[in-house]
Amino acid sequence: MTQIGVKPEESYLNISEHLESTASLNDSVHFKGLRNKARKCFQELGFPVERRGNEEWKYTDVSPIAKIPFEMPDLRHQQFVRGIVSTPVGFGKSHWNKLVFVDGQYEEKLSVVKDLPDNVLVKDFNKASKGDYDLIGKHLGNYADFHGNAFNALNTSFLDNGAFISIPNEVVINDPIEIIFMTTGLEQDTFIQPRILVLVGDNSKVAIVESYVGIEDTRYFNNSVTELVVGNGANLEYYKIQTQSRKSFHITNTEIIVGKDSTFSSMNIDLGGKLVRNNLNLLTNAEGSYSVLNGLYLVNGTQHVDNQVIIDHAKPHTTSRELYKGILDGKSKSVFHGSIIVREGAYKVNANQVDKNLLLSDKAEAYTKPAFWVYCDDVLCGHGAACGQMDENALFYLRSRGIDELSARSLLTLAFVSEVIDSIGNEHLREQINDMVHSRLEDWLGIFS
Repeated sequence: MTQIGVKPEESYLNISEHLESTASLNDSVHFKGLRNKARKCFQELGFPVERRGNEEWKYTDVSPIAKIPFEMPDLRHQQFVRGIVSTPVGFGKSHWNKLVFVDGQYEEKLSVVKDLPDNVLVKDFNKASKGDYDLIGKHLGNYADFHGNAFNALNTSFLDNGAFISIPNEVVINDPIEIIFMTTGLEQDTFIQPRILVLVGDNSKVAIVESYVGIEDTRYFNNSVTELVVGNGANLEYYKIQTQSRKSFHITNTEIIVGKDSTFSSMNIDLGGKLVRNNLNLLTNAEGSYSVLNGLYLVNGTQHVDNQVIIDHAKPHTTSRELYKGILDGKSKSVFHGSIIVREGAYKVNANQVDKNLLLSDKAEAYTKPAFWVYCDDVLCGHGAACGQMDENALFYLRSRGIDELSARSLLTLAFVSEVIDSIGNEHLREQINDMVHSRLEDWLGIFS
């Protein structure tokens, strides 16, 4: 139980140290080493609650996370798990391979791992063999650096179980693999620290779906870290879909390393959460890579979503495309800060980023800041940003064609998001997301004609 008068950082550290002392966490030497370093780092950093002069957190106030005494979830949820074991979970098809975590714990009964090619690994960290740990140890924590990142340090200080996916060279996985983090809401004010490591070998292809769902409309804190490594000539489609409680706090740090002549695409969907912060960093580690980073967020009421995206073109002849769109209603707020870095010597880089926001309410606010840091000539870079309400000229045009105002507004709103939804490569996920977005907008605007 949280001690009265104890600083929030100390409360988390006390819980982590207690779990360490009682051998309740993964006893891998690599895991222990990372946890010990991360605890010291988190103690030094503390939560980034001071926003004055801190550009990174200027528009997002995380002091509620620091003030609320979140606790580890009670793991006695087996009765709940048995009650939903036959219920579809997540957004994928029933036959897709999936790893399911409930309140931070791996649930084998809800997971599906079968019919995979030889040497493909899809498992919880705690199910890993010694050979698996050798592979995990080479990568885990090498890309998601917790020095200077308090939330990453906090996650790593609780490093225990998590999703591990490894695709060897020259392997094509036809169906996506889904990783599902479900928060039950059986208890109030709990926290979970999801961790994911995905390794895609040279010339391999796979789609990964990272899903966050909440069962009850209760308050909890989700703080996740994902590391994705894309080999030379590999192709990774990465989807992150978040539909958690409207009272929840959702922080994610995602690090991507892409190899030579690789193709990487990401789709980030945020529909839930009270306060959402996504840090997504991509490093082009070799020539010839092509990356597409898209996102869509729908917020209303007092929801707040913050996307911080960094694409680091460290090598020449690399291409990136970035498109984020948001629809805001009520008193909601969005923040977008996209940074594209072109390193010295990284010539022939082709990069473009766009963020657009449609405000359905005059009380909604959108802050957008695309930025370039270019240290090389002979590059092609462009960016754009737009925030505004519905185009009255377009609305008038539709009304003049006999379309009623409600239907006209619905058509224009759907048209705004269609560019992002249509870019989703997997047909099933495209339909799922389209249905969710359509349903959400129905609630806001009324029935579509």
